[in-house]
Amino acid sequence: MNILYIHSHDTGRFIQPYGYPLSTPALQRFAEQGVVFRNAFCAGPTCSPSRASLLTGTWPHVNGMIGLAHRGARLNDYSWHLSNYLKKQGYATALSGVHHEIGNERAWEFLGYDRYLDKESPTPAGRWDVWQWNKFFAERAATYIHEADPSQPFFLSCGFGFTHRTGKGIQWHNGDESPLGDGRWIRVPSCLPDIPEIRRDFADFAAAVSRLDACMGTVLEALDSSRLSDNTLVVITTDHGIAFPNMKCNLTDWGIGIMLMMRGPCGFSGGKVIDSLVSQIDVFPTICSLANIPIPEWVAGSSLLPLINGERIQVHDAVYAEVNWHAAVEPMRVVRTDRYAYIRRYGPERGPVLPNCDDSVSKEEMLRNGWANRIIPAENLYDLVHDPAQTASVAHDQSHAVVLDEMRTKLHSWMKETKDPLLSGRLDPWPGMIVNPASGRSPQEPCIPAEPFLVS
Repeated sequence: MNILYIHSHDTGRFIQPYGYPLSTPALQRFAEQGVVFRNAFCAGPTCSPSRASLLTGTWPHVNGMIGLAHRGARLNDYSWHLSNYLKKQGYATALSGVHHEIGNERAWEFLGYDRYLDKESPTPAGRWDVWQWNKFFAERAATYIHEADPSQPFFLSCGFGFTHRTGKGIQWHNGDESPLGDGRWIRVPSCLPDIPEIRRDFADFAAAVSRLDACMGTVLEALDSSRLSDNTLVVITTDHGIAFPNMKCNLTDWGIGIMLMMRGPCGFSGGKVIDSLVSQIDVFPTICSLANIPIPEWVAGSSLLPLINGERIQVHDAVYAEVNWHAAVEPMRVVRTDRYAYIRRYGPERGPVLPNCDDSVSKEEMLRNGWANRIIPAENLYDLVHDPAQTASVAHDQSHAVVLDEMRTKLHSWMKETKDPLLSGRLDPWPGMIVNPASGRSPQEPCIPAEPFLVS
């Protein structure tokens, strides 16, 4: 079985198959052919930790990716990476476009890819914009599929920069062409104020989503026109929530909720919708189950195949996620069940850590309205039935005291079982890691060496 892993930056669930009025016809068509996991979550709502967790089947504090790879974080053992593992199982491995699991110049070799397609084709002279680069990634992946040797299974990772913000200063999603889209007809996510400036910002995001859909559609069309489609598992996902205040780098559903869709053999077809809680760490063992290869002992996730074939109605009674470092240190943990989400903050800050929010028009509007002075409690408990937007914590409501105690216990048990270093009261960065001061305003400000974090 071939494996095609298609992934984006900072998209959350903001695509048409999840009910949002954004133009993503290719992804809608894919959803109607495959399986949509409506309650899928990442293991960490920051770029490198999320990807490392999906590609190792383990939590960030277990696999070592406690920060951003380009700022010095890394995996404890790169043989745990899915590409390296599949290579040992006889797969041809290739990468087109984005990865974020290592900062080394020869990253693709460390990650276990036989080929880095971007290096094999010269790019046109002159300055390229974000749209051209993403189309290039899609075209290289499409060419690889058409030229693939049917006698050897492949693992192809195709990553897109969309819908990450780009550039410097007040960042947009479409580079020099921003802002694109028509903010008059856009409704912003309910965790943000519906005002013209933020509508304009979200309209630019919507334009990037449409471009992402076109790029992913190029890769899917290449597979569908090949002789390999029936024997290929396609995984489409993103790393975490979108780059707006209160979303990316946060442990509510706005940060950890992600699109996850699959299409392939063994029942991954027919437009199924799965409502059970699933985590991106489940992707690795699912691939192993479908490919009939052993699941490595380090993998913590569960195969999703029992959900597909009807053997089980759930594989988890809860999912977990974490933040350690992003631009700045901000250790947090969450346990999320069907009914409740419990979030624990461990740092001294009692407000938003501003460097962990990408610069944007939306961020400036929130700051202008006093966002920096908002108080965020050390503990938050959300009742997801009565507060699905997760805006009103009931952690201090006596009617929820028993639930709060249960969720505290559940989180502590997971941390103990996974040997979370926060339980020891200390979190150590990788040597040479650089970060922004947590007291700063922007991730574009000068960095300093990361220091050990001591639980306050």
